[in-house]
Amino acid sequence: MKTGLIAITIACCLTAGAQAQDAKRIALTYDDAPREDTFLDGETRADMIVAGLAAAGVDQAAFFITTDGIDSPVREQRVADYAAAGHVLANHSDTHPWLRELDTDTYLANIDTAEDKLAGFANRRAWFRYPYLNEAPDEAKRDAVRAGLAERGLVNGYVTVDTWDWHLDSLFQQAKKDGKPVCMAALRKLYTDMLVEAANFYDAAAREYLGRAPAQTMLLHENDMAAYFTADLVAALEADGWEIISADAAYEDPIAAVEPDTMFLGMGRVAALARLAGKPGPEFTYLASEGDEIDEAFAVTYDVTGTGNGLCPQ
Repeated sequence: MKTGLIAITIACCLTAGAQAQDAKRIALTYDDAPREDTFLDGETRADMIVAGLAAAGVDQAAFFITTDGIDSPVREQRVADYAAAGHVLANHSDTHPWLRELDTDTYLANIDTAEDKLAGFANRRAWFRYPYLNEAPDEAKRDAVRAGLAERGLVNGYVTVDTWDWHLDSLFQQAKKDGKPVCMAALRKLYTDMLVEAANFYDAAAREYLGRAPAQTMLLHENDMAAYFTADLVAALEADGWEIISADAAYEDPIAAVEPDTMFLGMGRVAALARLAGKPGPEFTYLASEGDEIDEAFAVTYDVTGTGNGLCPQ
């Protein structure tokens, strides 16, 4: 750990302005587009997400594209449709590998393949987001990939609000596969509640340990939960005092300039910097990061057994 980096980080955070310290600002960013068909087919899902963002007044979200398969006309069109709606596209690798499982050169080549496939799309941004947020299997590989990204003119498309929205979606997919009834009203509430809680968790951590509230970037996925509940999520965030901002605006925050010198990177940049500033790692816990708690909430809140709990019509 380098104490100089911590000092620079805290200094940059403290000098960003009073307005930034007071506001709660967040951008929506979606990983793994374009996903395969699930309960919703991919085209329907993408159309619903675009419509949900438009209905909520979100002019620009970011979609981090996994490019394997986007040479298919249908998948290529889905990605193009996101850009046509005003949203920005960025690199999420070609095949979504774990950095820990590849050597540095192979990993960077995977990123290069994705860059080549994305070259013809509009609204590109020079951002790369690590699959699984796995950017520090060891210090040497972490630094080698960081150097490789810099050589390519790519910057880290980091997150600050980590969520397990993918886990809730997997429970929904399994329930539908098993033919169990799901109460969509209750599912909507759980989804929005857990993501608002996650946003507030990282806001509080930043204010306490970094001395200000940076512009947040929320980790979401191009999944059925997003398709059904994007507008509801925006409404819930705004009701809680959050301003939805563009991904461009979020990545202009001073926090974007700091690459944390830590191995604690798998929960995003605020978590990494707060850890360097003294926040104990075991305290990074909240509903949207706890699989067992999400399982329990899903089982209790939804009528997946058909027994009824007062929340769903029988």
